[in-house]
Amino acid sequence: MTVLVIGAGHAGLAMGHHLARRGIDHVILERGEVAHAWRHERWDSLRLLTPNWQCRLPGQPYTGPDPEGFMGMPELIALLEGYARQLGSPIHTGTRVTAVRALDDGYRVETDRGAWRCRAVVIATGATQLPVVPTLAAALPPWIESLTPLAYRHPAQLPPGGVLVVGAAATGVQLADELQRSGRPVTLAVGEHLRLPRRYRGRDIQWWLERAGLLDQRFDEVEEIARARRAPSPQLVGGPSPRDLDLNALSERGVRLVGRLAGLSGTRLQFAGSLAMHCAAADLKLTRLLDNLDAWALAHGCHEALPAPERPAPTRLPTRPCLGLDLAAGEIRTVVWATGFRPDLSWLRLPVLDARGRLRHHGGVIEGAPGLYAMGLPFMRRRKSGAIHGADDDARELSDHLVAWLAGQTSRRPGRCPDRANAPA
Repeated sequence: MTVLVIGAGHAGLAMGHHLARRGIDHVILERGEVAHAWRHERWDSLRLLTPNWQCRLPGQPYTGPDPEGFMGMPELIALLEGYARQLGSPIHTGTRVTAVRALDDGYRVETDRGAWRCRAVVIATGATQLPVVPTLAAALPPWIESLTPLAYRHPAQLPPGGVLVVGAAATGVQLADELQRSGRPVTLAVGEHLRLPRRYRGRDIQWWLERAGLLDQRFDEVEEIARARRAPSPQLVGGPSPRDLDLNALSERGVRLVGRLAGLSGTRLQFAGSLAMHCAAADLKLTRLLDNLDAWALAHGCHEALPAPERPAPTRLPTRPCLGLDLAAGEIRTVVWATGFRPDLSWLRLPVLDARGRLRHHGGVIEGAPGLYAMGLPFMRRRKSGAIHGADDDARELSDHLVAWLAGQTSRRPGRCPDRANAPA
């Protein structure tokens, strides 16, 4: 086998498309079903943050009836299933990778259905397999329900009472909104966040970001790429009708805003006094972005054809910031940890991870492991890399690199793995 792709989400399928076009023999391995994470690790009401017209895959633009709508999970799963069926790639579902090891002439990929030997490996498992939860979560009182977005499905699964949502990126604000609408009192602990309007001057914000070229900004054009890759996801929501979901929208609905969760002393939660600072920083970044978009519209001759520029109101802060809550008072019954995710690469038996357990890579080319690639990571090659519509360009360029690397390795073709007979046919 020449190439093994691990993961049959949109990133792995996109790579399969480009490998098939080039006539490179390959197999895609998937631990569960196609689009497994979208099926089993997302809450029921979730919709994509990007409009349907951006749900394009290599060779397949969106052609549905609602380009300005936002796909829910059933529609997205059907899209990926249909794409996989017409893809010229063999896909082995129900095949969990347990180890990847280096060989002199390639890699050995071990699975629960046998082992494979290949010359190159593409890791397309994404970056959201494991929730990042602070250590203080283990010290919560036993009567407090504690869960992550991977386990959350709908408000009815939570016990009665108030909810503390920790984290105000895209996941946190969406869950805070849904839980508040269900009739529960919600407190939102806010740290660093990225504020964006759903629409600006009559267009979806994604239209602006794409047309202005911001989504195509490359990783080697950014001074602090490590920081850019850690940036929180924007405060956006998809739904039947466009609406903003920033902190102002949430506070208007009754969500209580507090600062970043800083500690737990006994039963008392402690919040940092940094709420005003984080909100001011998000407001400043938003103003700068909209200024740049207005300048782009003016420079490209579409300023006059669009509605006049406007600026959202500054984030409204509580008059008396809450710096602590005693869980013994019974006000909070559930804590939802919307504090980010990290990849699960525990099966990778190669020295390619940094101190935080993330791949060391240069635009998806893994450092120190020739023939090893990644797909679908945040800001991997471009700002749009982690999105569905970002997979095409990344897969095209990485397949170019892979082909060139294979051309230089033609004299190092591996034979069959000794236990290859145990792998799926």
